[in-house]
Amino acid sequence: MDFIPREYLGILLLLIFGSLFGVLTLLIGRYFRLSRPYREKLIAYESGNEPTEEPRMRFSVKFYLIAILFVLFDVEAIYLYPWAVTYDHLGLFALIEMLLFIGLLLVGYVYAWKKGALEWSK
Repeated sequence: MDFIPREYLGILLLLIFGSLFGVLTLLIGRYFRLSRPYREKLIAYESGNEPTEEPRMRFSVKFYLIAILFVLFDVEAIYLYPWAVTYDHLGLFALIEMLLFIGLLLVGYVYAWKKGALEWSK
């Protein structure tokens, strides 16, 4: 009654070896590294300058909205380049697909603009 397919045995061994290697190297590093904490070592590092504020300051939600919008349009650019390179081979269907994709992103951009997500200070 052998229920484990033999084709997956190599993957199972690789997962076990990788997990053990990761855990063992972290444990060995924890027990053998030097740890001499002192006051200057424990403060937050700000480019060699003394900290001016608390390290746990709050960020505005607008910061996160603009970061998400940046990622969204960055992903759009990532999809546009390979499409433009292979456009000759793709044909009219690919043009319509890309126009729908850009149109959908444009609708999202206009929505974010109307909601005021792109205005930094209010």
